[in-house]
Amino acid sequence: MIGELLPESVVAVEAFGEEGMREFGAGPLYPEEEALVTRAVAKRRREFTVVRSCARRAMEKLGVSAQAVLPGERGAPRWPAGLTGSMTHCEGYCAAALVRAADLASLGIDAEPHAPLPDGVLSSVALPAEVERLGRLGGDRPDVHWDRLLFSAKESVYKAWFPLTRKWLDFSEADIDVVAGPAGRADGTFRARLLVPGPVVGGHRLGHFDGRWTVRGGLVATAVTVHHA
Repeated sequence: MIGELLPESVVAVEAFGEEGMREFGAGPLYPEEEALVTRAVAKRRREFTVVRSCARRAMEKLGVSAQAVLPGERGAPRWPAGLTGSMTHCEGYCAAALVRAADLASLGIDAEPHAPLPDGVLSSVALPAEVERLGRLGGDRPDVHWDRLLFSAKESVYKAWFPLTRKWLDFSEADIDVVAGPAGRADGTFRARLLVPGPVVGGHRLGHFDGRWTVRGGLVATAVTVHHA
């Protein structure tokens, strides 16, 4: 699912459903990873283990020896030299996407349950213009939970933003315009207009990020890729 939203240069590995979670959850943790979840509840430990198993399989597909994935600054994963990537997990789903740093400047992925956001969350993450646009989308396509899609898109934007800037990006600092695909298909694109100075990539300051989205199997998934200028 995630892989279909990303360029061919990206290797995406995902665990979907109980069977997939069991398969990837059998992989061992490195001692330094184990130390991070010693006191974690079972659900947290399982997702932590599965998403790292996905990441290690993606490393191997890129010809890089599997190694520990530890959190760095602000919790962002620290990848092996020469790679960049992103991870996501939610109930019943984990995924990791990795790419050679020579092929992409950055990427971000996110998956969420395809269900309405809890009460009060949309107002805390969305700009007024975004809420207005979501209202129009909901009128045309009530089959999609547009509030959850927007939240996921903002998560993907941040995950692509942080490795390039090492700075926080607030929900209010990116204005996301979601575009629905053709009728009968629950997928499309989005553009995140950065409301603060964007990262400099290849000597050019970026003013926006572009992404793709899909809804499938009870999940909404989003991905952002930042190409070298």
